[in-house]
Amino acid sequence: MTTLHAEAVGKRTWPQYVGWGLFLVMLTWAWHGAEMNPMALYRDSGNMATFAADFFPPDFHEWRMYLKEMLVTVQIALWGTVLAIVCSVPLGILCSENITPWWIHQPLRRVMDAFRSINEMVFAMLFVVAVGLGPFAGVLALWISTTGVLAKLFAEAVEAIDPGPVEGVRATGASALQEVIYGVIPQVMPLWVSYALYRFEANVRSATVVGMVGA
Repeated sequence: MTTLHAEAVGKRTWPQYVGWGLFLVMLTWAWHGAEMNPMALYRDSGNMATFAADFFPPDFHEWRMYLKEMLVTVQIALWGTVLAIVCSVPLGILCSENITPWWIHQPLRRVMDAFRSINEMVFAMLFVVAVGLGPFAGVLALWISTTGVLAKLFAEAVEAIDPGPVEGVRATGASALQEVIYGVIPQVMPLWVSYALYRFEANVRSATVVGMVGA
């Protein structure tokens, strides 16, 4: 019995060794590609202190304008997030493999992948051409980008639910929509709210970045 156990453990460890070896090879490959140079950071770190010192003392002479622009940033993030949530709720359900067949969730997942892979700056420049300079272009950019992220997170939450409550609702003769409303939504709502709040926080930061292209 001890011999069999040792052989089983040995069989499990070989794939682990290979996996860790490949991981180290990838790290080495990425080290050169990223031109990692810790000594340069250590040698020239004083430049960062000089640059940061120029921010102090802060100038509050135009504080009214600063406050106004800060509020616009929050407004852009708020609307971009809300629009994304409205779209991500149905998309997250449709992208879940335990809810919809493959010919529905697979194409939708690929579209969401595209939304996530394209930076919001690219979307911002695209919408600036359509609607002109201003906050609205930033809202649209964050809407598309955030939809790609939240749809994936929402779908993963749906795929991790306990099927018991859904089966219980189904046993009452409920429709597919009622199964989702009463069997799925109550289970995923806490996670969905957490994900949405996190994305709003991230979008406040992103809204300041898309403003660099006039959005």
